[in-house]
Amino acid sequence: MSNKFYDQDDPTQPASPPAGNWQQGQQGKLVLGSFKDQPRSPQRRPYQYPQPAPGYPGQPQTPQNPYGAPGYQNPPAAYGQNRYAPPQPGAGAPYARRPGRQPRRRGCTVGCLAVLVLVGVIAVFAFTTAQRALAFGSAVSTQSPLSTQTGYMGTSDRVNLLILGYGGGSHDGANLTDSMVVISMQPQTQHTSLISVPRDLWVQNPPNSGNYTKLNAVYPVASKNGQQPAAGGDAAAQKVAGITGLDMKHTYWMTINFTGFRELIDSLGGVDVYVPDSFNACYPKNDDAAVDASWIKVQYNKGMQHMDGATAIAYARAREPLEVCGKGTSENLAELTDFGRSARQQIIMKSVLSKVKQVSAWPHLFDAMTALQHTIYTNMSLADLAEFTLKMDLNDPKTAHIGLSNANVLVDSQTNDGAYILEPRQSWAAVSAYVQQHLYQ
Repeated sequence: MSNKFYDQDDPTQPASPPAGNWQQGQQGKLVLGSFKDQPRSPQRRPYQYPQPAPGYPGQPQTPQNPYGAPGYQNPPAAYGQNRYAPPQPGAGAPYARRPGRQPRRRGCTVGCLAVLVLVGVIAVFAFTTAQRALAFGSAVSTQSPLSTQTGYMGTSDRVNLLILGYGGGSHDGANLTDSMVVISMQPQTQHTSLISVPRDLWVQNPPNSGNYTKLNAVYPVASKNGQQPAAGGDAAAQKVAGITGLDMKHTYWMTINFTGFRELIDSLGGVDVYVPDSFNACYPKNDDAAVDASWIKVQYNKGMQHMDGATAIAYARAREPLEVCGKGTSENLAELTDFGRSARQQIIMKSVLSKVKQVSAWPHLFDAMTALQHTIYTNMSLADLAEFTLKMDLNDPKTAHIGLSNANVLVDSQTNDGAYILEPRQSWAAVSAYVQQHLYQ
């Protein structure tokens, strides 16, 4: 295994090794939950949103800390700093008729008319539904609803959809994409892989700028705080495709506002979720600490549970130990890492998709459509998105669940101000190779 590190945007250009607790090691089997985590402070303060980095189109400004408060891991105070920095002292990385019976001849006219009326009603309903579906498709996508970029999934190439989850709302930091999962599928075989990419990856942003940020800041910076979602989605997809080695030509994106996602789950009547491991955690009473900085305790026990939207979102996002808010002692700290949280987000996604495919949920699809219109935005057309959703198979026992973590190809490190980050253990090429090796072919 080489000791060389390479710049992500120019693999031929060696760079200095990262600071922090880097050490050479063998790539091991993915274990979601292996972690080292920094202690967090119980105090919650409002986020401070990152400004566009120097080198990004627009007026250069001095970037600010996108997190701003203890209790959240802080990116560097300035984006244009040296890529690597020496560790600070004491600051380590931490979802037929009956026989003989003659047919009745009288009343045929009435019966035929009844059938005709029924057909008419169905036709009107179908037309209304189609019109609403087309309007929905136009509202949530950059593409025309019935257009296709994939030949309606008739391609033999792998198709990838990057899901970017953000908190939403009007507070600072609302557009940081703290959840990033790639759904990669082979349309011909329906073989599906889920790839969780950690938000703390330290990447060059914008490309070729010499400035570095955490991966979760790529979308908000490029989208200008969510004002240009297509630009943000394109930038995030390009960055993640480069990290994972997936073909950018067939990599699409979808943003999900967690506030709207909660409404979607409620519109479906909740979802059934199997919780594989019990855990508890502190969870913010309000996403905006400026409104309410207090905490609540959430508890999830192993087994099948029916969750409403608020419960499901808290399950997917919870990450603070009880010690942070003074509500006791946490059990199963492995669930509270970003790696454990990524696994839970995959579980919720699987549960929601399973519910949507159930016939019992179809009467609620109009409500779900309304909720989704305030929840998602994508560069995939409605037709392609429908085909993609119907073809992918998350129930196949061979479905690959890939999580990039410090248990395999990443390593804990830190910036010169002590902020926790993740970097390649060996090289970006080794990260891509790991993903390619574990895809469900």
